[in-house]
Amino acid sequence: MPKVYGFREYGGPDKQDFWEQPKPTPGPSELLIAVKAAGVNPADAKIRSGAFHAFMPTDLPSVMGSEASGVVEEVGMDVEGFAVGDEVMGRTAPGSGGFAEYTLLTADATAKKPAHVSFTDAAALPVASVTAYAGVRQLGLSEGQTLLIIGIGGGIGVAAAQIARDQGLNVIGTGSESKRDLVESLDATLFNYADGNIAEQVRSILPDGVDGVLDLVGGDALRQVSGLVADKSKLVTAADAQTAGELGGSAVTRDRVGILKTVAELVADGKLNPHAVDIVPLDKAADAIAGVESGHSRGKVVLEIP
Repeated sequence: MPKVYGFREYGGPDKQDFWEQPKPTPGPSELLIAVKAAGVNPADAKIRSGAFHAFMPTDLPSVMGSEASGVVEEVGMDVEGFAVGDEVMGRTAPGSGGFAEYTLLTADATAKKPAHVSFTDAAALPVASVTAYAGVRQLGLSEGQTLLIIGIGGGIGVAAAQIARDQGLNVIGTGSESKRDLVESLDATLFNYADGNIAEQVRSILPDGVDGVLDLVGGDALRQVSGLVADKSKLVTAADAQTAGELGGSAVTRDRVGILKTVAELVADGKLNPHAVDIVPLDKAADAIAGVESGHSRGKVVLEIP
């Protein structure tokens, strides 16, 4: 039977494991795919820990991974525009996960993969790059304004930096020193957590603060820089809606269908590089999740399924 990776109860990494289960059958508005690659996101570990249980209850056992690319094996009832053999990328259907040999995608959160975009790059788009595009768009900043990205060195941050840069924004971001070369390659400026209070560092070169904040970390990292933006409607988070709301900001909203097609075109045109450079085989899933959970991964981490 097909192999999957996930967790059987909430908790730490010790709750993760492989098991086998029957190939799923697509329901209405779903697609069954043979998975070629699956993106790894910070939310995967948070879901496993139970941190999202109050508003995102999960049936156990649960296969991990919310974005995947692959080849359509079966089309569910009422699905139009897709056929067996199509190469696609999309968000996994409720109750399904991408860390698997076969999974279900939600048809209206799926798009065809451009021919010259790799499966590994495609797997980085449905959650990470879509979130990045939606967040930058939601901020609505104008050319020449400055955007601060909290956690710029991860998969979402790297995509957001490129999208913002191409809209004529000045991009700065927070992260560790190990990510400086990557961040600077995106024409962005890195502020290192180890160098002291981020807000003070930013004000040393931008006394008036910034025009917008895209938060990808939450918690104290968000609180520390919230005073840098005067208009709190220009504070948007993809990591901590509660804290952002307390500070006067809001969570990223997403029209995944239209955006997924848009970011795929950006990748195909060479305007967006998802930096899926940390490609890990499925049997090393635990290592991939650990790297993302620790915050030490550079760019986007993707599992490759043989």
